[in-house]
Amino acid sequence: MSLLQVQNLVVEFPTRHGTLRALDDVSFDIAPGEILGVVGESGAGKSLTGAAIIGLLEPPGRVAGGRILLDGRRIDDLPHEQMRRVRGRQIGAIFQDPLTSLNPLYSVGRQLVETLQTHLPVNAAEARARAIELLRDTGIPAPEQRIDHYPHQFSGGMRQRVVIALALAAEPRLIVADEPTTALDVSIQAQIIALLKKVCRERGAAVMLITHDMGVIAETCDRVAVMYAGRVAEIGPVHEVIHRPAHPYTAGLMACIPDMEGGREHLNQIDGAMPRLNAIPTGCAFHPRCEHSQARCRQERPELLDAGATRAACWLHAPRTEGPA
Repeated sequence: MSLLQVQNLVVEFPTRHGTLRALDDVSFDIAPGEILGVVGESGAGKSLTGAAIIGLLEPPGRVAGGRILLDGRRIDDLPHEQMRRVRGRQIGAIFQDPLTSLNPLYSVGRQLVETLQTHLPVNAAEARARAIELLRDTGIPAPEQRIDHYPHQFSGGMRQRVVIALALAAEPRLIVADEPTTALDVSIQAQIIALLKKVCRERGAAVMLITHDMGVIAETCDRVAVMYAGRVAEIGPVHEVIHRPAHPYTAGLMACIPDMEGGREHLNQIDGAMPRLNAIPTGCAFHPRCEHSQARCRQERPELLDAGATRAACWLHAPRTEGPA
């Protein structure tokens, strides 16, 4: 049974020059205890998908179609106040820059205690004890002392641990982590990744991990969804997607990763750039950059098709009876 179900999600931005469709028919699910990675170039729609799930779309952006279900309950159409209660209690969020998630005027303890008392039936003393426990669980040394420190008194890696503690405070079922390691150096990245995996394993929480770093995906995730121009291009078990990519875009991404063992002098690259929202090509949005492009790719948009162990939105995997034109 899936904990999170995203079904045919459409996000639009009305403008003076027409409506821009930023997410177009995005579908996936995440099971309890599973980490789903969402990867793609800047502008692919990764962060926008996360924002739609946690109800933090920037106006005038709006969910214009599809549904988002958490534990079988639809949450994309909830009133603001109801969604605010879901966010924090059932969905935790971890963002790229911890300084944007922490109030610099309050100690981290005050922020944790406030979060706990907002979502759980605990008094101030119980909340403080729980906050110290959360800081200890997330690897903050001497939490009894550090709980009264302010965000500026923590390093970047320690601040991100505090943000993870905040996200975990109310024991949410789902955690949306948007580039949680990008601003950190490599050794701290590894610690944060290990912490996320531990949380997922011990608490049975589902994690949606948004990143552009395939190394983080390979190290952390069970499955991965590759996004391109507001759609899911490929989704499947992380090992299969990395080693046997079924979509030409995924294959291009994998070829761009340096090979530490090979003798290549030059990195591969995907020619061209992702299309702007007001200039999405007809058919498959990737076809202008794809070396396998055929007439059908330019005319018809493929849905996700079975491609061995993964599913890919590519006509290369169409059944033979309705093969490429």
